[in-house]
Parts: sequence; C-alpha cells; structure tokens
Amino acid sequence: MNSYKEVFEVVQSDLDDLDHVNNIRYIEWIQQVSKNHWFKATDINIRNNCIWVVRNHNITYKKAAKLNDQIEVSTYIKNTKGALSTRVVEVKNNKTGKLLVKASTEWCLLDAKTLRPKRVPDSIQNLFSRT
Repeated sequence: MNSYKEVFEVVQSDLDDLDHVNNIRYIEWIQQVSKNHWFKATDINIRNNCIWVVRNHNITYKKAAKLNDQIEVSTYIKNTKGALSTRVVEVKNNKTGKLLVKASTEWCLLDAKTLRPKRVPDSIQNLFSRT
C-alpha cells in the first residue's frame, strides 16, 4: 500500500470567522488520515508494539475550502530514516482538483512498551513503499 485517501464534506463546525476551513481543522484531518492509513496498512500486532508521535509539521495553505465543499485528503510516506518517517498529505478540492493545503509531517516511531524511539523496521517500510 503506497498511498491512502479519504473524502470529507466541509461542515459549519469546520469554519473559522472568515467562513473558511479553520487551520486547526486541517491539522485534524492531516492526523486523522495519517492514522487511518496506518490502521489500514497494519495489523493489531504491529499497532500493539509501535506508536507514532509527531516531531514536526510543515504546512502550506494555498487556497481556502468553504462550507459544503467536498475535499480529498491523500497521504503517502515520502521517506524513512532510522526512527523518523516523513509523511506528505495533500488536501484538494474534490470537484476541481485544486490543491488547498500541502503538509509534510515528520513522525517518530516509538516502542509501545518503553516509549523510546526505535528504527522503523523494513517490514513496516515495505507496507508503505511507493514502488
């Protein structure tokens, strides 16, 4: 599995004072789609032994989404090195295909028991390979 996507409809509670999707809501979608991708690609045994935590978010806001817009949130793993993995998330208007937001998030893999960073094993990297 190399990529994952979901489609959401913008609802009133997603909006800020300018009637655009609130920046915090984008972050919630970024994290939700990332988590859902992880859950879809892995089994309970892997999830019981590994925990991901965010180390850094880099988000570029390009265009605003508004009430009732259908948006597509897609994600893939760009690269992995040691305990760190960079995940890209793109938010597009599902009707026009225009890019609204692009995020690059650095995640750190932790051992679920010790909560210490651990190298991302090849078995997990292969689940998210883009080849």
